Amino acid sequence: MDIENINNEHMKTLNRQNVPQLTERPVKVLQFGEGNFLRGFVDWIIDTLNEKTDFNGDVQLVQPIPNGMGELINKQDGLYHVQLSGIQKGEAKEETKLITCVRGVVNPYADYEAYLKLAKNPDLRFIISNTTEAGISYNPEDDQLNRIASSFPGKLTALLYKRFDTFNGDLSKGFHIIPCELIDKNGDKLKEIIIQYATLWQLPKGFINWINEANTFSNTLVDRIVPGFPKESIKEIQEDIGYEDNLVVKAEPFHLWVIEGPDAVRAEFPAEEAGLDVKFVKDQSPYRTRKVRILNGAHTSLVPVAYLHGLRTVRESVEDPVIGKFLNDTIQKEIIPTLDLPKEELEQFANDVMDRFKNPFVKHLLSSIALNSISKFKVRVLPSLLEYVNRTGELPQNLVRSLAALIVFYKGSYNGEATPVNDDEEIVNFFKSVWEHEDLNQIATEVLKNVPLWDMDLTTVKGLDLAVSENLGALVDKEKV
Repeated sequence: MDIENINNEHMKTLNRQNVPQLTERPVKVLQFGEGNFLRGFVDWIIDTLNEKTDFNGDVQLVQPIPNGMGELINKQDGLYHVQLSGIQKGEAKEETKLITCVRGVVNPYADYEAYLKLAKNPDLRFIISNTTEAGISYNPEDDQLNRIASSFPGKLTALLYKRFDTFNGDLSKGFHIIPCELIDKNGDKLKEIIIQYATLWQLPKGFINWINEANTFSNTLVDRIVPGFPKESIKEIQEDIGYEDNLVVKAEPFHLWVIEGPDAVRAEFPAEEAGLDVKFVKDQSPYRTRKVRILNGAHTSLVPVAYLHGLRTVRESVEDPVIGKFLNDTIQKEIIPTLDLPKEELEQFANDVMDRFKNPFVKHLLSSIALNSISKFKVRVLPSLLEYVNRTGELPQNLVRSLAALIVFYKGSYNGEATPVNDDEEIVNFFKSVWEHEDLNQIATEVLKNVPLWDMDLTTVKGLDLAVSENLGALVDKEKV
């Protein structure tokens, strides 16, 4: 992230001395990660809880890697603003909020003892993390309890053992552990690795029992676009808020946090009472499927169709009368009918997605979404296509059109202009060789039969090869005009 210190003589520095009447609350949340997403999502939610409920808890941040934003955050005493900018219920919305719940950052690489000392705080109830998808991993080289672990689960295991030891295994001193990393079953995976470390370090069985009995591990799904530091408009924002804030986080108004965990988590984290879109569920997988199929699937199916149509951003694609209708019809008529959540809930989520795509404050390039489009199509779009066939016995015309457009997109050029193909060399070379053929039927068949691309032979889907071939013909004919 590119952050510039902006000196303005008539502005106050943002810190707790210069902001009057701030409440100091018990530190109830230990948060691994100090980046834009957690500060623009989780800490914004906790600040809202403090305003609207009796949650009454502050957040202590832990810097999970040696180099991070800890020094800058501590310089501002944990204070910063979140600016929400986007479309909500069809109307443009922009508001700025001072976040006061963050106390500061502890860097375990600079002071490991100070980090372990956090375990002694009797008020701590929650551990929240977002250490990237690669963060929840096991490193067998982290083989000593008394040496700082390189992995996040290793560091957390050491802290949990300190907690166990400090309070003599008191079952009331466990945590609600809520990871936000974007991997499936993130809570289950984190717990599994913690127990691996406990075993590697030969920690007592009583500790493993305490992990199981005193702590909850929730699987989660998080959803909010957080572009981060608004470098282009920071001077105007600082003029408006009256403080020199070098940690402003820009985010969209939409937010969703699905937490699969026991009722005890819901009881202590009263987000619903605050009117926040935080759902406590017994199984978060339908919501994950909804997000992947509708939000991510819409993005992925849109890109090749819109790009070949001459559009370059998500917003202009949604606002285009032809492509906007294509996208809306794809979601409403071909994706939603394949999902099992209540129709009203799915349609509301779809409407929110369309609002998010129209966000005038975010320039989302189709070329950036195009990265690894083949694997994205396989995970995000193909399941909808196959389920539609399974439920109706017919092919979904728009999803088939998107698949054909993707094949043309991977040709590498269209109407004399290069298409921004960005994928593994082996995949790029495969499409290059396929497009050496002139027979569109042969091109369609070779692509659909490539099992490594799709994890199946798609020519076994009745009529798909012919439908793709016909769509390829329409696109190629249009290119010649």
